Amino acid sequence: MNIGFIGLGNVGGKLAGSLLRNGFSLSVCELNRDLAKPLLDGGARWADSPKAAAGGADMLITCLPSPAASAEVMEAENGVLAGLRRGAVWGEMSTTDESEVRRLGEKVRARGADALDCPVSGGCHRAATGNISIFVGGRRAAFDAAFPALSAMGRRILHAGDLGAASVLKVATNYLATANLVSLCEALTTCKMAGMDLATTYEAFRISSGNSFVHETESQVILNGSRDINFTMDLVVKDISLFQQIADNYKVPLELSPLLVKIFRAAEKRYGGREWSPNIIRTLEDACGVKITAEGFPAQMEDGEAETPGAEVFPRNRKPA
Repeated sequence: MNIGFIGLGNVGGKLAGSLLRNGFSLSVCELNRDLAKPLLDGGARWADSPKAAAGGADMLITCLPSPAASAEVMEAENGVLAGLRRGAVWGEMSTTDESEVRRLGEKVRARGADALDCPVSGGCHRAATGNISIFVGGRRAAFDAAFPALSAMGRRILHAGDLGAASVLKVATNYLATANLVSLCEALTTCKMAGMDLATTYEAFRISSGNSFVHETESQVILNGSRDINFTMDLVVKDISLFQQIADNYKVPLELSPLLVKIFRAAEKRYGGREWSPNIIRTLEDACGVKITAEGFPAQMEDGEAETPGAEVFPRNRKPA
């Protein structure tokens, strides 16, 4: 299976690495060629344009920072649509807007190819080991055709429904993670101001009803002081704004979501869009004159689980016989 991969950032480079590690023929395209060097050294081929990356690909994957970036890569003169061959599958692994991925999907189908939106969830440390989760929207036949590549990049793969469905789920899960992050920052800071030892506080949250995936990952890099989770404030603002847009489109009167958008936009303006997202805690550190750190926590998260082949996850009401 020949894979073309466009976008080798914090997540994309790791997903592409999983494909290469698992024996796929891989062509890569990236604005910053330095990001491609480890993959090229490992046997990947360089594509000079998105069109070239798509030309010989059974599956062409995009993993880009915004819907606008995806549109440019797809629709430019030397873009993916100009090179995508009949029978190929486009996999949009970016976190994007449901209506935009459907719009581009129509153009892909007009070329005689098929389209999936297949964003990932679970953190960069799991993307690096092929143990991340993947949501997939699109026709079942395209899902089945892409499954060998998807199962090399992720452990748990959920077919979410029609094209666009996975993008809705992705921004919803990122919204939940953001709500959890902000509440954890408030809880950690309050415990610090109340005189609690923060390493003890971490363990209390971990063994209690207050535990979560976000606590077991982002709280650790907060307490280390690095705050390096490979995800930045501008990306949080993009993702939770996309979630708010969905709610607005369907006239859902959310209360917490607009507050989270306001909190992160203010922090982005104050600290910069490329600040690590867990440094949202700086707003509380600055206000209270304290540092929320403790000994014994890692600067970055690493996945300690062994890489295993991916498998499809089925909703409870649609488990196979």
